[in-house]
Amino acid sequence: MNSIVLIPLLPLLSAAVLILSTGKMPRTVASLMGAGSIGLSALCVALLASSFLADGEIRELTLWTWMSIGDFSPRIAFYIDGLTIVMMSVITGIGFLIHLYSIEFMWDDESLCRYFAYMNLFVAAMLLLVMADNLLLLYLGWEGVGLCSYLLVGFWYRDPDNGAAARKAFIVTRIGDTAMALGLFLLLTELGTLDIQPLMVAANTQWQTGDTLPVLATALLLGGAVGKSAQLPLHTWLPDAMAGPTPVSALIHAATMVTAGVYLIARTYGLFLLAPATLEAVAWIGLATLLIAAFAALAQNDIKRILAYSTISQIGYMFLALGVGAFASGIFHLVTHAFFKALLFLAAGAVIHCLHHEHNIFRMGGLRSRLPVVFASFVIGSAALAALPFTSGFYSKDAILLAAWSLQDIGPWLWAGGLLGALLTGIYSFRLVFIVFFGEARTEPDRQPGWKMAGPLILLCVLSIVGGWIALPLAGVFPAAESHPVNHSVEWISIGVPLLGLLLAYLMFLGGQISVDKLLSAPMARRLVDFWFSGWRFDQLYDLLWVKPYKAIAHWWRNEPVDALYNGIVAASQWGHRRLLILQNGELRWYATIMVLGLVLLLAVMLRNAP
Repeated sequence: MNSIVLIPLLPLLSAAVLILSTGKMPRTVASLMGAGSIGLSALCVALLASSFLADGEIRELTLWTWMSIGDFSPRIAFYIDGLTIVMMSVITGIGFLIHLYSIEFMWDDESLCRYFAYMNLFVAAMLLLVMADNLLLLYLGWEGVGLCSYLLVGFWYRDPDNGAAARKAFIVTRIGDTAMALGLFLLLTELGTLDIQPLMVAANTQWQTGDTLPVLATALLLGGAVGKSAQLPLHTWLPDAMAGPTPVSALIHAATMVTAGVYLIARTYGLFLLAPATLEAVAWIGLATLLIAAFAALAQNDIKRILAYSTISQIGYMFLALGVGAFASGIFHLVTHAFFKALLFLAAGAVIHCLHHEHNIFRMGGLRSRLPVVFASFVIGSAALAALPFTSGFYSKDAILLAAWSLQDIGPWLWAGGLLGALLTGIYSFRLVFIVFFGEARTEPDRQPGWKMAGPLILLCVLSIVGGWIALPLAGVFPAAESHPVNHSVEWISIGVPLLGLLLAYLMFLGGQISVDKLLSAPMARRLVDFWFSGWRFDQLYDLLWVKPYKAIAHWWRNEPVDALYNGIVAASQWGHRRLLILQNGELRWYATIMVLGLVLLLAVMLRNAP
């Protein structure tokens, strides 16, 4: 049980020490503490996972009662089951590799201590989120990762654009967080508890499937999940979050923040099963998001923004899985996505690190022989992202598409949309590979990645290939999936579509049999690509509907119109004071005359009121 406490405590203590050092800690010590604390936490998770796999026993650990208000007594307590083990393994395992990579990537940065402090706090908050046995403690971790994302996205705060991106991430996700808080209030009011397991029991006892209350409660929780996992319509913060250091992007996209919404829905699946309307909304939101983000990724030039839209799209697949009731498949894709997306972001960071901080893919090229480890990493990561056969992404994405096909009524539509997303993913992922690593070299690398960068890349390459063979300990966590007859035609189509995407990418961006310039020569095609490049103009729409009116009101309110009333009272008092000053002229006869007149006036009033 002590190892359970150490898992979030080690990175939290490390963050506290690094913060208190005020940046004066030697770089070697700060690096060792930053990465070492996550490594020790990962070791504790490995020991706990080994014990759990041996006996399958759920662990519950209560440290103390957080607060006591009437019958409401939430605890600082942890609940460890198969889902928790999976999430902790991803957070600490992938997190450790990212921290190790960060030592080399961030070594020359003057704020190395602050960087590792924020990163460790980020991991600690995410661990608290997934280990919590009640929704209030989960919400504390939820807000913690939101705070850390703000700190890390705006890490290089001297650039105003980075500060704007950090504020955008913080504010947009606050919209979802507010909805989630309202959902927690509703659950507490109606069911009397926020302890997750008793809450599920109470909900199934007091509510019927399709009732208004479970639909409303799950819709509010979905709002929180949509914000944190960057799904429509609250997805706009994630592409701009690329302003932070590349390892931060890897941590946000692969191991922490954006997976929080998926975990929330999976953890509270019992509530969502009582609200079929909300569950269907989850599927449609996921499908719409994955398609919109995939089209946007096709048009991007920044290597990190391509991967950012890719993350939004892949999280959409996870939402699609959850929406069709394939909860285990959604978590399976979360795990495989962590492998190949961490690999791709860290490989992109290596390219940026070795190419004088260049981000534009059209200023790269010919890097396959100059950066061989990075090239192999990109090929394997892109293959897994595109779900090519025998990669980790193939197994998880194929399971999602088959689950969608098996759903009655809307299933074939969801399946077809998912297939279109798979085709687009194959195109944009290998577009990136062919442009960056083939063709003419436009920028020469000035260094090679060292072992601290290459080591994590090699290990993630292995995981991106064999990760699909890992059996997750989710038996008993989710209800058993319904068995459906195998449709081999559907399976072959699911396998063939990503390969078709790879072929189209080759013909357009390497072989040249399909001329991209000719395709874009039509004005309508050019406008369409510009539309996708802008992210379907969601930012412009939100600026028009919300940002500009808010700024206009703030500008009008700058002079505080409410204060006009109080300022008027002050002005009247000052005016009266100035008039009274006339009476103070220093002449004794004038004072005596005023006193007599006042006395006469007072007597007149008294005599008038006498009976």
